[in-house]
Amino acid sequence: MGMNIQSGGGGGGRGGYRKSYRPMSEINVTPFIDVMLVLLIVFMVTAPLLSAGIPVDLPKTEAASVSEKDDKPLEVAVNKKGDIYIGETKVTAAELLVKLAAITGDDKERRVFIKADQGLAYGKVMEILGSINKAGYKKVALITEPTPSKN
Repeated sequence: MGMNIQSGGGGGGRGGYRKSYRPMSEINVTPFIDVMLVLLIVFMVTAPLLSAGIPVDLPKTEAASVSEKDDKPLEVAVNKKGDIYIGETKVTAAELLVKLAAITGDDKERRVFIKADQGLAYGKVMEILGSINKAGYKKVALITEPTPSKN
């Protein structure tokens, strides 16, 4: 008579011990969190760089904000020295209207924002504003910073 001897530890079959397979019920979110933190840092570093432009000390007013209906308004900046910039390109007063016409394609409905340093003479700002208006641009606005609210 033959006798079948099995090793202890339960489980018949090959090799004696058999582990049953169960699917994992939790999602490992650690890689997801790592990726999100890296993206957060990247956006925090690059966001200030996206608002590039000519540094101008704008006057503070209580005027209402201008709604931005246009895709991208043109920005004319005048710094403390009186230098004129369209975007980040320096232009002379004589070139200003020619460059504006070239950029807008003579679209007189294009919105033009003027940023001028608060230390600049009022006459210089009005000279630039008047020349842009005289050229036929109908949507010209002055940019200011809002006054800090005192609550």
